[in-house]
Amino acid sequence: MKRIVVLAAIVMFSACNTSKKINTHRTHDTTREANVKATTAYTNPIMWADVPDLSVTRVGSDYYLISTTMHLMPGAPVMKSRDLVHWEVASYVFDRLEDTPKYDLIDGTVYGRGQWASSIRYYKGKYYVLFSPNDAPYRAYIYSTSDPSGKWELVSRTPHFHDASLFFEEDGRVFVFSGTGSLRELKSDLSDVKPGGVDIKIFERDNEETGLLEGSQVTKYNGRYYLLMISWPKNGKRRQVCYRADKITGPYEKKVILEDDFAGFPYVGQGTIIDDEKGNWYGLVFQDRGGVGRVPLLMPCRWVDAWPMLGDKNGKVPLNGRIPLKTFDPGRRIVEGDEFSSNKLNITWQWNHNPVTDAWSLTERPGFLRLRTSRVVDNLYAAPNTITQRMEGPQCSGTVAIDISKMKDGDVAGFSAFNGHAGLLSIIRDGDKKYLVMSTNVVDLDNRTKAIKAVAAEEKDRIELTSDFIYLRIDADFNLNKDLATFHYSSDNINWKSIGGEFKMRFDYMKLFMGTRFAISNYATKHLGGYIDVDFFKYERKA
Repeated sequence: MKRIVVLAAIVMFSACNTSKKINTHRTHDTTREANVKATTAYTNPIMWADVPDLSVTRVGSDYYLISTTMHLMPGAPVMKSRDLVHWEVASYVFDRLEDTPKYDLIDGTVYGRGQWASSIRYYKGKYYVLFSPNDAPYRAYIYSTSDPSGKWELVSRTPHFHDASLFFEEDGRVFVFSGTGSLRELKSDLSDVKPGGVDIKIFERDNEETGLLEGSQVTKYNGRYYLLMISWPKNGKRRQVCYRADKITGPYEKKVILEDDFAGFPYVGQGTIIDDEKGNWYGLVFQDRGGVGRVPLLMPCRWVDAWPMLGDKNGKVPLNGRIPLKTFDPGRRIVEGDEFSSNKLNITWQWNHNPVTDAWSLTERPGFLRLRTSRVVDNLYAAPNTITQRMEGPQCSGTVAIDISKMKDGDVAGFSAFNGHAGLLSIIRDGDKKYLVMSTNVVDLDNRTKAIKAVAAEEKDRIELTSDFIYLRIDADFNLNKDLATFHYSSDNINWKSIGGEFKMRFDYMKLFMGTRFAISNYATKHLGGYIDVDFFKYERKA
């Protein structure tokens, strides 16, 4: 009897131990799975789209990034992420700028001007943005908010700061790094520069450099000040450099922290560094990629001898990587289709210059975007209410459906790959007839005023239309050595025909200074009163 009890006890003990071992094993597996889930894989570029002049701030696990969109309205897009890989547009700092009539495409333009490289910072419960339009009256803007996904309020207009980085000291003093080594102190309420405050040049360009060092972004780490900038060395390519000092006023010493061509494209440089809650550091730097614009790259930041060295252990931008942060699902992308079924535009849309508010509507014909003609002009670059979204690489496709029945004689509506060098699908009303024309436009802007001097237009193909409803599609290929757009039309959104051949997209900093965009437009060349109704914009990104 005893033997049976003992034997039973042994069996029970063994079963309990086995159970414990199994549970321990499962716990280990769960932990391992949790660790895997708490990391996020990435491939560079993390956004294959025009998102230049990166400035980032972090509060807890939330990251906010601001970029440049210059003449596009609303402007100063603020993007949110929790893993530095997946981003969504959270807000725009302003709806419109009104310093001059040029923002309304009157008496000139602000192509390539407007809101330039910005700085976003968090300090004592509020987020702040500083930017300086590169145009008259040459006054900077400072905005603030307690919720970067909400509305931003104007704080002040200060003197102009080129490519500025706002910086808050722990003691409440506020500084701006800008230009090529300029440091100025602001009043604590940010209303203006501080009389008698710091106003110095913190370094002089050495013999290795040519031209400006710009794109200032400053970080304080372990008591030291780190100023990241881009430089153009003699007979070299753009690169990222860092100036560091033990005191904010210097002296500063310089080191090259990234110099790399990546994936066959040139010029990696201009960006910032940021940490996570665990103390890891990362770099976000953009790269020129031709027609699509300037794209963000994510990379490790390794502290070597107290210098923030960017890239992998060999100083190269990684194609792939894994970041130890839980994957963020933004719920939406930075480019999206739109059925126009809401009374509010999708946040991914931006107008070319300030829109004419009473010349567009989402409610006059529910389910459609109505674009009315509001000004007689003779080219797309002078046309109000052209509405745009980014294009993306490696390939993408955009389709619009347009009711053109209410166009008037002389009206020009359409869909374009919009830039200083643009490819256009235009519906032209000429008397009682309508034509679909594929053409190219190259704008010539005055270097000083950005006024439109001329537009070189070349017609590639033309067909007469017999329907009052048309579908237009643009396919774009931004793979290495491509930058090609092709153009298509359909009467039923099923059977498509190509028109006009291939168009080579270009990024030209002397013209619009932006990546190529999808653009929907409608303008009058003779008389006002016409309009188009856009049924939808369908978008597809192709890997």
